Amino acid sequence: MSAEKPSIRRRGIYLLPNLFTTGALFSGFYAITSAMNGRYETAVIAIFIAMVLDGLDGRVARLTNTQSEFGVQYDSLSDMVSFGVAPALVMYLWAFSGLGKLGLFAAFVHTAGGALRLARFNTQVETADKRYFQGLPSPAAAAILAGFIWFALEYQYDVSYLKYPALFLTTATGLLMVSNFRYLSFKGIDLKGKVPFVFAIGVMLSIAFVMAQPQSMLFFLSMTYAVSGPVLTLALRRRRRLQARKS
Repeated sequence: MSAEKPSIRRRGIYLLPNLFTTGALFSGFYAITSAMNGRYETAVIAIFIAMVLDGLDGRVARLTNTQSEFGVQYDSLSDMVSFGVAPALVMYLWAFSGLGKLGLFAAFVHTAGGALRLARFNTQVETADKRYFQGLPSPAAAAILAGFIWFALEYQYDVSYLKYPALFLTTATGLLMVSNFRYLSFKGIDLKGKVPFVFAIGVMLSIAFVMAQPQSMLFFLSMTYAVSGPVLTLALRRRRRLQARKS
C-alpha cells in the first residue's frame, strides 16, 4: 500500500474582519487626498468613518472567532495611517502650512506619538490590564484633531486665529498617546448579553443627541475622554495610597 500523503495546511487570511480594516485604511488614505484638494470637511468625516470601521473589525473578529496574528498587525498598520498620519497631515494642511518648522514639528509629534503608542500596545498586549489603555488611544487622539477642524469649519471660525490652539492640541495628542495615563478601554462591555430596556433607550437617545450636532459633540466627547485619563490615573494612585496606609 502506498504511504499516505501528509496533509497540506492551507494558508490564507480571514476575509470578513480584514474587509473592515481595509475600509478603515482606505478612509484614512481618502482623508489625506481630500485635504490635499482642500476638502477638509470631507477629510475629517473620513477619519471618523475610519474610527467606526476600526472599532468594528476587532468586534467582528471576536464574534466570528476569526482572530489572527495577521489581523492584529494589519490593524496596527491601518491605525498608523488613519489615526497617526492622516489627522496630522490634515491638520498641517489646514492650519500649519504658514507656520514653517513649528507646524511641521507639531504634526510630526502627533505622527510619532501614534507610531510609538501602537508599538507599545503591540508589545504589551498579552500582559496589559484589559480594563485600561496605557496612553491615549490613537483613534481618540485622531478624533480630537478631526473634531476640532470640523467644529471650526461648521461655525466658520477664521483659521488664522486657531493656529496656535491647533498647534497645542496636535502636540498634546502626540504626548498623551505615549504618556502613562490610564484610559478606560470599555472592553468589559458584553455586546451579547442582555441589558435593561431603559439602558437601550439611553443608548438610542445618546446616539440621536450626537447625530443632531456631530460637529460639536464628537469634539467635546473626545476632549472629555482625553481629560479622563489624567483624572482616572490620579484617582487610582490616591486609592492605592489609602489602601497602603490602611494595611
